[in-house]
Amino acid sequence: MYPEDPRIARAIFTLRETAAYLGLPKSTVHWWARSQDGEPLITCFPRKGRQATVPFIGFAEAFVLSSFRRAGVPLQRIRPAVEVLKSEIGVEHALASKRLYTDGAEVLFDYASKAGEGQLMDLVVLRTKQRQFTEVVRSYLTRIEYGGDGWASSVHLPTYARADVVVDPTIAFGLPIVVKGGARVEDLVDRFQAGDSVAELAEDFRVPASQVEDVIRVATRSTA
Repeated sequence: MYPEDPRIARAIFTLRETAAYLGLPKSTVHWWARSQDGEPLITCFPRKGRQATVPFIGFAEAFVLSSFRRAGVPLQRIRPAVEVLKSEIGVEHALASKRLYTDGAEVLFDYASKAGEGQLMDLVVLRTKQRQFTEVVRSYLTRIEYGGDGWASSVHLPTYARADVVVDPTIAFGLPIVVKGGARVEDLVDRFQAGDSVAELAEDFRVPASQVEDVIRVATRSTA
């Protein structure tokens, strides 16, 4: 990617926002971004007060790491997995590369078998003699859309039950939007907190009421 590529050129989220949109503990995202025992696991700009520090590509990397975490891999074993993926896949931002989806399970299976890393084997299953990611990881990776250059171009968030919410750095400056109607999540939440009803929001933004409720539910849970 070129330095001016919108996926990496500017920050979109704070670490707190990244954690909230991915349904992760804030401490986990901080550990990935500010680790003291090696290179950060996600792409992140230097901290400047309360400004956003995570570009889209870092958000996509955190999204993939969250799938590893949900597959049951302990935090301390995720770093070796990332390091071998970067080394064997051989591209920068390997976690955000389409090659992770096509080659990643094979790479991790071979590494885990040789190194006796049973916990990393939890990421991989054998089906008809093929090495594939477990269902939880595969379901996450299918939520990523890739550009023609092979790197992630948008992410459909997993934290919503009814609303299809996407993060695309070329739309709404990368802030999450509801696909049906195109409303920014933060606009729906701000209006609801200001006193507008779900019915009013659904009508004004042309977003189905059930999806507005879903967005509000996730925002309320994240705040709590």
